[in-house]
Amino acid sequence: MTVTARSAVDLEAIVTRLAKIGAASLPSFSADGSHVAFVSDLSGSPQVWTVSVDGGWPQNITAFDDPVNGADWSPDGDRIAVSIAPGGGLNHQVYTLRPDGSDLRLHTAGGKENNRLGPWTRDGRHLFITSNRRDPASLDSFIIDVATNEWREIARSPGVGGVQDVSRDGRLALLVRVRERGDSDLYLLDLERNTERHLSPHTDKATFGNARFSADGRSVFVVTDEGRELAGLARIRLDGAAGHLEFLIDSDHGVEAFELSEDERVAAVVWNVAGRGELAVVDGQTWSVIDRPALPVDQVGDLEWSPDRSRLAFTGWGAGTTTDVRILELPQGRIRQLTSSPHPGVDLSVLPRPRLERFIAHDGLALSGWLYLPRDFHGPGPVVLSFHGGPESQERPMLNRTYYALLELGIAVFAPNVRGSSGFGKTFVHLDDRHKRFDGVRDIEACLGHVIDSGVADPSRIGITGGSYGGYMTMAGITEYPDRFAAAACVCGIINFRTFFAHTEPWMAAVSKSEYGDPVGDGDLLDRLSPIHKMDRVRTPTLVLHGANDTNVPVIEAEQMVAEIGKRNVPVELVLFPDEGHGFVKTANRVRATVETTRWFQRYLVGER
Repeated sequence: MTVTARSAVDLEAIVTRLAKIGAASLPSFSADGSHVAFVSDLSGSPQVWTVSVDGGWPQNITAFDDPVNGADWSPDGDRIAVSIAPGGGLNHQVYTLRPDGSDLRLHTAGGKENNRLGPWTRDGRHLFITSNRRDPASLDSFIIDVATNEWREIARSPGVGGVQDVSRDGRLALLVRVRERGDSDLYLLDLERNTERHLSPHTDKATFGNARFSADGRSVFVVTDEGRELAGLARIRLDGAAGHLEFLIDSDHGVEAFELSEDERVAAVVWNVAGRGELAVVDGQTWSVIDRPALPVDQVGDLEWSPDRSRLAFTGWGAGTTTDVRILELPQGRIRQLTSSPHPGVDLSVLPRPRLERFIAHDGLALSGWLYLPRDFHGPGPVVLSFHGGPESQERPMLNRTYYALLELGIAVFAPNVRGSSGFGKTFVHLDDRHKRFDGVRDIEACLGHVIDSGVADPSRIGITGGSYGGYMTMAGITEYPDRFAAAACVCGIINFRTFFAHTEPWMAAVSKSEYGDPVGDGDLLDRLSPIHKMDRVRTPTLVLHGANDTNVPVIEAEQMVAEIGKRNVPVELVLFPDEGHGFVKTANRVRATVETTRWFQRYLVGER
């Protein structure tokens, strides 16, 4: 049946089925390796489930009204630590409970405090938590006694910081502090002496993350791009000079994930290869590759070794593939799917796969993006440009429910990686910092040129969308190029950098000044970058979607959009979710957001009512 023959009821049913596709992620092994805890939206909201490592029917062990965004089984197997997001906001709260769901304990104070779940000590008695309970602008690190809930501050971090690993004996911890976006540092904390040692002195911008102790505690492994364009896996010997990095594996691609087995015999490494994840099992002594298993997915994350290193659990996802937990069996190298997220009424095998497109920006910079075409698409036709968030994120092949819903309407989607995106080297990611952001906005025009010149887009039927920073790009697009877009959908976007800095979380503001500009000294720059001051140009019908509990990009941004566009007698609608924050995770809300977005683009790009 063609798109034009479908009734509005048929289309809504199709879009709803796509929006209801589930997801499971964040695997964590029990102490004996017999079970895996994971987070899934099977119940309609992300909650914690457990399942036998051999598969079978999972057990739901949490039933919070709010979504779970983190779960970690203690090394002794006694408890599972859980992080929830009240109302979908950033004021995450940390609980622990027994693996059967009993003995639920709240360890954080609630309210507006932002908390992040950190690692366990090896004995399972203590848990690390990052919190801004002392200072809203500082994510400090604490260690808590799970039995008594006694908190001890171990490090202060103006802006963003967090513990990444703890030594086997519990004496040392590894802390990453973010100086500014795209620049961080690694510290060694002595938890007994209350001292810290700077392990990563550097002058140019560099990131340090995914830090792990060696089994003997004498070395640290870290993923870093210090001194290079793409991140690599390096070792820092603690008896050596600070800042000396020994890179362990040569590759033409950037490392984006790394996990070492408890006995250090094997490691799992994930490379970013042209936007797809490539997994390798590596010998932990020689650092030579043992196996490169063929993946049934495009992306890999959330790596976790079983205690006996016979299995690697990971989250896999991609275009035409649900987000699910998978198990790599060693030494066979066999991959099997552990969880099966529902996709009722959706045949994943027939979903179109995106293709990688390359094009050139106004200044000669090479750009790329992923083009999703409907089945039997004949251009030029309707196209939506979709810009990712971050801005230091990367558009990669994935089962984006909104993309595939648009494809069902016969609307193509082009999802570019403009300057400032990650995955293309350190220089590229900083090409939109501060004053350079004007060039990033000009990349929108290059995207328009590409889809038109390639014969995909009808120039009169182009839409634009994006979430978070992608929402900013959406608003920049309809103000800088007001005659080029027939419709827009802005999700949790920024329109006014001054109000963003005034109302976002203070720690977020602290690390965002290098990216956008300092409100104190760069007010003129922020004004020139803010679409709010160019709203008289807007002619594009705009749908605005936002979570009422969003403290990352506060709802005042959406309110300004709607008020200013409404003054111009341009069609504008607000879809506000009272129980969501920065993004929409509950199934019912996800369905509504997808349906409203596709209806909007159908109305203005396809012309059907």
